[in-house]
Amino acid sequence: MTSPEPDLEALMRASQSGDAAAHRALLHHLSGRLRSYFRNRLRRSGTGTDEAEDLVQDTLLVLHTKRHTYDGSSPVLAWTYGIARYKLIDYLRANARALRHVQIDEVDDLADAHDGFSAVDTARELHRALATLPRHFRLPIEYVKIEGLSIAEAAARIGMSDAAVKIGIHRGMKRLAAVLSEARP
Repeated sequence: MTSPEPDLEALMRASQSGDAAAHRALLHHLSGRLRSYFRNRLRRSGTGTDEAEDLVQDTLLVLHTKRHTYDGSSPVLAWTYGIARYKLIDYLRANARALRHVQIDEVDDLADAHDGFSAVDTARELHRALATLPRHFRLPIEYVKIEGLSIAEAAARIGMSDAAVKIGIHRGMKRLAAVLSEARP
């Protein structure tokens, strides 16, 4: 027996009103869907599950910081997949090698990325939250996620191993989400 599908719109409304439990439930449910979405799409480009998990975390961070912009005019899943699509396209653009493995009939899907989602500028809020992170979390996120360096380039610049940079990003993103969660109910 499977559990019933949660009412995502109700969870989003409660999350926007400051209900932390609803917000956690919403992100938990969406993370499973996002993980599947990214793994399926990245499998076609020959990339691994690490990249999919990074994209899941990036998307959840945007969902967390931008939930106040959701206006209910479209389903939560459509809004979520719109954000995920932008994250995927940004990743593929930044990693052009992955585009060599995209099927020709999928190129139109990737090119049709401008579906009206507009983000509110939260750079100041993000930089304040980043400043609270320890150096071994902050620098990998800044170099890889913000500046667009590869894992290897960031590792060389920081003086860490590639694995330590990946771990720093993953754990740092979790801490960053927690810091941002505390800043905005």
